[in-house]
Amino acid sequence: MFKRILIANRGEIALRILRACRELGVEAVCVYSTADKDAPYLKLADRAICIGPGPAKESYLNIARLLSAAEIADADAIHPGYGFLSERPDFSQACRDCKIEFIGPSPESMQALGDKVECKRTAKANGVPVFPGSDGALEDENEAVKVANEIGYPVIIKASAGGGGRGMKICRDEATLRQQLRTASQEAQAAFGNGAVFIEKFLEKARHVELQMLGDKHGNAIYLWERDCSMQRRHQKVIEEAPAPNIDREKLKKVAESCRKLLQSVKYAGAATCEFLLDAKGDFYMLEVNTRVQVEHPVTELITGVDVVKMSIKIASGEKIPYKQEEIKINGHAVECRICAEDPAMGFRPSAGKITTWEPPGGPGVRMDTHVVAGYVVPPNYDSMIGKLIVHAETRDLALDRAVRALKEFTVGPIKTTIPLHIQLCNNADFRKGGVDIHYLERLLK
Repeated sequence: MFKRILIANRGEIALRILRACRELGVEAVCVYSTADKDAPYLKLADRAICIGPGPAKESYLNIARLLSAAEIADADAIHPGYGFLSERPDFSQACRDCKIEFIGPSPESMQALGDKVECKRTAKANGVPVFPGSDGALEDENEAVKVANEIGYPVIIKASAGGGGRGMKICRDEATLRQQLRTASQEAQAAFGNGAVFIEKFLEKARHVELQMLGDKHGNAIYLWERDCSMQRRHQKVIEEAPAPNIDREKLKKVAESCRKLLQSVKYAGAATCEFLLDAKGDFYMLEVNTRVQVEHPVTELITGVDVVKMSIKIASGEKIPYKQEEIKINGHAVECRICAEDPAMGFRPSAGKITTWEPPGGPGVRMDTHVVAGYVVPPNYDSMIGKLIVHAETRDLALDRAVRALKEFTVGPIKTTIPLHIQLCNNADFRKGGVDIHYLERLLK
């Protein structure tokens, strides 16, 4: 096991990793930007090192400064968390060059699965169901039009090197496709430094279901079953739950087994998530593989009893996955609500500022993952999520009831948050039936 880990992230995931380090008997070093200098969790670290100003490109996205901090702290490993540099092969490679263990996949594995075009090829070769579309990055407009005519409109343009809705365009006819290709490529270049795009068949109404995976350095891979993340806005998840409601578990198991083969084929070591869209028939089509720990990992932890963050650390240190696939059982139901400093009534306008009232919920089956305390100032520099409320109960209905109860206990002020929206959604009749698709929330809010 490592002696000292540098946490190359901020906020709730930095605190989550810090706590895992504590329980493993490993020293934790936190980094921070000047915008985060008063973050409460820094006091819990064995050491905290400033790595630059508030803008992420000058701090949390600056590889040289992070590696310098690791050298100063004499850290033997770096955990990237999620976001920022967590899916950058060059960061994984830089850690290797400096003889610091990157807690995540090798640069080769990350490149193989992180690039959507390459991932699609590898997935298809391992029996993972994929969308019909272009076999690789598009060379020009005419090639795009030819593929679109073959698979039929509507189609969706996607960035090869990233996600989160950037570089993503829905096209319902040839004229729109030709017009949007250049725009999508420019967006992808600006966001990911790679302007390559490809097209796939677009599903009008689809569910988003993903599989939590773990692979180790000894060739083993397992799945920790699925999460449903269909309640989302602009391709950003709002509520996640596990297991998925109203799903064909035989189809799911077959897809999960193919994902095990996919991870093994690229010698993947660490936590990964294989993301899929499901059509009206319940058939799976791979979206992408996230080569990192996910924001929504707690719902998987609560239904399986497997600590995903601890396992990622143990795997990086060379340990084998201690579970056999048949030992991974589902216990009850879990729901996660992403609490963001945004005002849903005003078009989700960011609501940065000082939090003077912070009274999170508690009670049976309630978990709160957050770095916030009363007096915390939400900076305008980063993602607006200020915490994750996760509940667990014996059944889905009971879990949603518990979520509503906990949300009504949750008091935050004077900033605006998404708590009222979550109460509305957890009481929503369509959501209660497990009948929402990825565009449901956007239609609801119109």
